[in-house]
Amino acid sequence: MRISRLLLPALLSLLAVLAFAVPAQAAVGRYVALGDSYSSGTGAGSYTGGACKRSANAYPQRWANAMAPSAFAFAACSGARTSDVLNGQIGSVTADTALVTISIGGNDAGFADVMITCNTSSDSTCVSRNNTAQNYARDTLPGLLDNVYGAIRSRAPSAQVVVVGYPRMYQLGNGCVLGLSGTKRAAINASADVLAQVTAGRAAAFGFRFLDGRSAFAGHEICGSRPFWLHSVNLGALDESYHPTATGQGSGYYPALRAITG
Repeated sequence: MRISRLLLPALLSLLAVLAFAVPAQAAVGRYVALGDSYSSGTGAGSYTGGACKRSANAYPQRWANAMAPSAFAFAACSGARTSDVLNGQIGSVTADTALVTISIGGNDAGFADVMITCNTSSDSTCVSRNNTAQNYARDTLPGLLDNVYGAIRSRAPSAQVVVVGYPRMYQLGNGCVLGLSGTKRAAINASADVLAQVTAGRAAAFGFRFLDGRSAFAGHEICGSRPFWLHSVNLGALDESYHPTATGQGSGYYPALRAITG
């Protein structure tokens, strides 16, 4: 079809208007993923990074694959505490960093020991150990998180920072008899709630966004809808116990992060 010479100027003008009305997508800048095993992807398989167990299925790698940032530093490491972030990971955060994600605090509060205690001891001992962890999260963890969040903001003043929270381990009240007693599950979930409240509060104090792992995994906790997005006890790889599966990383954390970052 030939375009009339009379219509051509009007068509070119219309195309010019549309070009200005629909801006080009901005380039994605440097992305740095900090934190512990929930960010490294322990439990999701396809590992690199030796003992850090960084997974190709983890939400940071999925985000980097999809968004193609100008640079990507995957510094998260299994077992990390706040001190490990400050001593070994924070150097990856530079002034030109555009996005930082971080999950941290669970190891400081001793939640790995909580799960061991609840799997090997009585209901009352499990509840007591959870109470101890909750008190630590309320009283001591805020200062440790402030140290980490302050260091991130100091090193990357303009970065978007997303603090990634932990999910609840169990769906309660549905008659599921897998694993621990109802009393133990409720205590563990209560600890997840306290940790989320504390972490979200400190993140907000620094102007960071909080990704609530409880809502990201809702309905797919242990004893929820199958497939569960969290491992229960994994006798073949104990360090993967109570960590997100590859599906949990891909269908829980990753879309929640995309909803925040675009």
